[in-house]
Amino acid sequence: MDVYAELIRLRKLGQKCAIATIVQVRGSIPSFESAKLLVREDGSMIGTIGGGCVEAEVWNAAREVMETEKSKHMSFNLGQDAAYDNGLICGGQLDVFVEPVIPSPSAIIFGAGHISKSLCKVASLAGFATTIVDNRETFANRERFPEADEIFAEEYEEVFPAATPARYVAMIGSKRKVISVVKELEKEGLSRDQLSRIYAPMGLEIGAISPEEIAISVAAEMIAVRRAPRSNWRALSMSIFADESLRALVK
Repeated sequence: MDVYAELIRLRKLGQKCAIATIVQVRGSIPSFESAKLLVREDGSMIGTIGGGCVEAEVWNAAREVMETEKSKHMSFNLGQDAAYDNGLICGGQLDVFVEPVIPSPSAIIFGAGHISKSLCKVASLAGFATTIVDNRETFANRERFPEADEIFAEEYEEVFPAATPARYVAMIGSKRKVISVVKELEKEGLSRDQLSRIYAPMGLEIGAISPEEIAISVAAEMIAVRRAPRSNWRALSMSIFADESLRALVK
């Protein structure tokens, strides 16, 4: 199987992987410069950079860079002892560059109003694959959203089942509107823990007023959540229950 073809296939599926490439060789090694190894999310591999302990260490590094989304440079010295342990009479040195291949993050924008129009542009520029959903064809169309990857002029309920679990769930609106919606959702049986995941009002507090400014504040919050380590997701939350004034009003 071709490493590049598999990389493209995984990106289309929305799956992470890591590519390890021998970028420099000094002396004799059991492989060659530019040799590649691809490691999938499930730990399976295709390609090779020579096998043995080097490949085992690179596999561990590949798992790490997929998690951190940060590349890693590794150097190996195939001394006589290491060479004999692997049945290889080599003794050379090699450098390996391990880089994560991360699919574009997806942003599903429900509602195709003025703010959504600006948010689609900003989010696309920031590297998000955007999807627009609105039940009004006069709003949800390619002319209005040329940057969108997908557009659905359908009822929201018809699109929800196809949505994937989201790291960032947010709602626009005034504090009064947010309180009203949260109370209705509680009546429908949603728990406080579920509601605490909602970033509302959405966007970082930068004093935004215009649709373009609001779009920038929302995209910035999306990026902050995306780039934060998993352990810090809750700490980043500016949800309704993180706001003391809102929290008191929805008791």
